Amino acid sequence: MDFRARRWRYGLLIGTAFVAGAIAGPDLGALGRAFAQDSSRTDMYQMLKVFGDVMQRVRADYVDPVDDKELIENSINGMLTGLDPHSSYMNAKAFKDMQIQTKGEFGGLGIEVNEDKGIIRVVSPIDDTPAAKAGIKPGDIITALDGKTLIGMTLNDAVDKMRGPPNSKIVLTIKRQNIDKPLEVPLIRENIKIQVVKSRMEPNDIGYVRLSQFTEQADSGIKQAVKDLRAKNGGKLRGLILDLRNDPGGLLDQAVSVSSDFIDQGEIVSTRARHPEDSQRWDAKGEDILHGAPLVVLINGGSASASEIVSGALQDHRRAILLGTRSFGKGSVQTVIPLPGDGAMRLTTARYYTPSGRSIQAVGIVPDVPVQETAEAAPAFGGEHEADYNKILTNQGGTGPQALPPRTDLPSVVKQIPDKPPADFPKFDVAKPDQTDFQLQQGLVLMQAMVAQKSAPAN
Repeated sequence: MDFRARRWRYGLLIGTAFVAGAIAGPDLGALGRAFAQDSSRTDMYQMLKVFGDVMQRVRADYVDPVDDKELIENSINGMLTGLDPHSSYMNAKAFKDMQIQTKGEFGGLGIEVNEDKGIIRVVSPIDDTPAAKAGIKPGDIITALDGKTLIGMTLNDAVDKMRGPPNSKIVLTIKRQNIDKPLEVPLIRENIKIQVVKSRMEPNDIGYVRLSQFTEQADSGIKQAVKDLRAKNGGKLRGLILDLRNDPGGLLDQAVSVSSDFIDQGEIVSTRARHPEDSQRWDAKGEDILHGAPLVVLINGGSASASEIVSGALQDHRRAILLGTRSFGKGSVQTVIPLPGDGAMRLTTARYYTPSGRSIQAVGIVPDVPVQETAEAAPAFGGEHEADYNKILTNQGGTGPQALPPRTDLPSVVKQIPDKPPADFPKFDVAKPDQTDFQLQQGLVLMQAMVAQKSAPAN
């Protein structure tokens, strides 16, 4: 039976049920739908009455006096966080903090966290912040602050407690993969001014640019970094390594602009909302600031959201070769909607899709050249990727990961690049990245081959 037949049959059954309680009707299907809508409306009013009854009982009989505003805020937040891991309510203070953070300056620890069924997980630490310096890793579970459990605490409350005046101390209790005992991590809060873009020259005229977050300075920072690299190297820039590892994302418009820095034309990303008229598409709006020079992008499980938009666009357009590990898999768009009282809600309103039509929701971007950061075994518990969370959006409406044909433009050296470092490879040292960063080392090997391949004369 086709869909139209099934739809008609169900409508007829509803109409028949309605007629059983009435004499006749000119349009049984329409009356049936109206009955269903009225029933749904009645159910909603009934639940709102239950909510009012519960709130009144709490106000009257809870063991301690309660604040009405706090009750309502907790109720709103519970409604939103129950939808998916990324929808939430922000009171006036949290909303103000978010606005400050997107500008690249805020106080606290410098750590991006998310909530999953009452568990506070680290998405990514931010470069050069107390969290990053202390070795906090993506996937870490924060179980307590200053010895007090986070069980039953909302994400907003947990973040609020992690913030504080500069030079004040806080101790995070961490549960980490492959480590049986909890880790006690003391941190000193700082007034954090994020330098979202860092750059340096590598040997053989290869540039390296690190983007740690998609704040309002991301696109301008990338352009300036490439300009500075050329200036410092006598105008030579034979290739670029763009490091998006542990970049938790940020502003959508910045993701589009950064992608446009390397793609001359074509689609960057599209979004599909519940209502078709709300769906959008963004195309490249700039010019390739590398003028066609080879590009390698480093990604890992901490590369999320805007990082995945950029990675997916560059991969789909065959503009860059991606190296590292599978990205986080956050393929949804959150709209921040201001509310009365100076608060706001962060509501998931759409899924986004790469230029080839792929949805990376709960799947992530798979690198062209898989290379692990360490030789350690796989994690003992989940939490590093979107797919490990509860109540996530389904991956739907896309073309699937098979939308892209296998790459035929990879240099032959790719077959010689190991997928993980040897067991005796040194532990990462931020002061010696070229000697201790295995993924970067392999990125440089790949880049040298790409430069040689581009420079080779045509036969």
